[in-house]
Amino acid sequence: MSDTKPNILFVMADQLAAQFLPFHGHRLVQTPNLSRLAAEGVVFENAYSTSPLCSPARATVMNGLLSSRTGVYDNAAEFASSIPTWAHYLRLAGYKTCLSGKMHFVGPDQLHGLEERLTTDIYPADFGWTPDWRLKQERIDWWYHNMTSVLQPGIAEITNQLEFDDEVAFLAIRKIYDYVRFDPDKPFCLMASFTHPHDPYAARKKFWDLYKDEDIDLPAVPRMERSQLDAHSQRLYDVSAMDDYTVTEDDLRKARHGYYANISYVDDLLGQMIAALEASGKLDDTVIVFTSDHGDFLGERGLWYKMSYLEPSAHVPMLVWNPKRFKPRRVAEPVTLADILPTLADIGNDGKAQLARPVDGRSLYPLLKGAPENAEGTAWGEYLAEGAIAPMYMLRRGPWKFIHAPVDPDQLYNLDDDPLELKNLAATHPLAKAFRTEVEAKFDIARINREVLESQQARHMMFEALKHGNHFPWDFQPLRDASEQYTRNHMSVTDRDLKSRFPHAPDIEDKRRK
Repeated sequence: MSDTKPNILFVMADQLAAQFLPFHGHRLVQTPNLSRLAAEGVVFENAYSTSPLCSPARATVMNGLLSSRTGVYDNAAEFASSIPTWAHYLRLAGYKTCLSGKMHFVGPDQLHGLEERLTTDIYPADFGWTPDWRLKQERIDWWYHNMTSVLQPGIAEITNQLEFDDEVAFLAIRKIYDYVRFDPDKPFCLMASFTHPHDPYAARKKFWDLYKDEDIDLPAVPRMERSQLDAHSQRLYDVSAMDDYTVTEDDLRKARHGYYANISYVDDLLGQMIAALEASGKLDDTVIVFTSDHGDFLGERGLWYKMSYLEPSAHVPMLVWNPKRFKPRRVAEPVTLADILPTLADIGNDGKAQLARPVDGRSLYPLLKGAPENAEGTAWGEYLAEGAIAPMYMLRRGPWKFIHAPVDPDQLYNLDDDPLELKNLAATHPLAKAFRTEVEAKFDIARINREVLESQQARHMMFEALKHGNHFPWDFQPLRDASEQYTRNHMSVTDRDLKSRFPHAPDIEDKRRK
């Protein structure tokens, strides 16, 4: 079976903006492994987060649906078990499926079709981080972003996040060897999902020392006064309390220094997994997919983090590697995270996957196989979480990006002419009206707004209620059956030693004395 169905290694970074990668033109950041995959693989140059926030973006990665179709509006909204994911489709195709790392699923189902998870999650699985649009621009201090991440960069040999990603990589690598030793005849889809280069921007000395402070580039768009920002960006400025501290040029360089170092750290972990695939003889038979849930402003315009459809926040890397199956190519047609489910299903079914329900994404398999690009190809986004006070939408087609929220002035940018998005053409260009009509026809914005508000109020009540009495956490508990690890008395010591070795020892039976 593994001869016809490729293995899949699906790697996700967290908060990794496309613009800071060398295969998207950045001249300083060092990513030898990603750069190799990009040179030998298919790079989707204009890939977008459907909802530039962790949980809703990652739910879309799994299920191919926009937030209003699933109720996964924000980082505290439940992902229902009844929604099919790519893990279900790949299991039906004969795959072993496994996750090592972060997905920020909220709710009692922490698998969503996956056979196993190797780690717990780094963030909570309950309703605690529910935003409240009734507060308009008021902060929820105990969990909203603030500027401490920007003001604490530097060298750290261990942090909450480093501890997590070290474990993610270690267990993913061990799982690769488990597959080749104990289940060699079945294809696998292993997802390794890291929390870096997400803030705070602290990094190990090994990776910090790859860069010098004086070489770190400053934002292409310098800090703007709050009044110069668009209406949504002004809200982001407020909800993350960006005016609480003075951020100096030195602070900017150090934060970006730490971010770049952690990109190199993720690249190094990716390289370790590639090395394990190569050592196990599985690399040539493995399709590697790499992406991120959203980007990071990293000081552009004076903004930080995500929650916006402007390029630093919404434009993410996406590449697919397997030179034996897909010729190297760069695809300009806009794509989104919603395209991952149908694409993975097609990779596992030789381009012939049958989906149980329509999704908002489309399979990129034809583009991987060399199909021509569609000049009218459209990337859709829907954002329903903190920072917004009403539904917000993105339409990306050709060079055009249109952003609409009923409470804000529209935004329209021609990214070919204005890649930094400094010239909003919405007030003067006729396309703005046409795009707005298209958005309003596609989404029942008033209904979606009501449903988000109702969900937020219900979850706030339930979170308070669940603090009373016995507490049963939904946080994933990784279980390891120690009775099946290493050597136990229901096993033959010799058989276990021989089977757990890779490469396998030569046959020694012919040396047995007669």
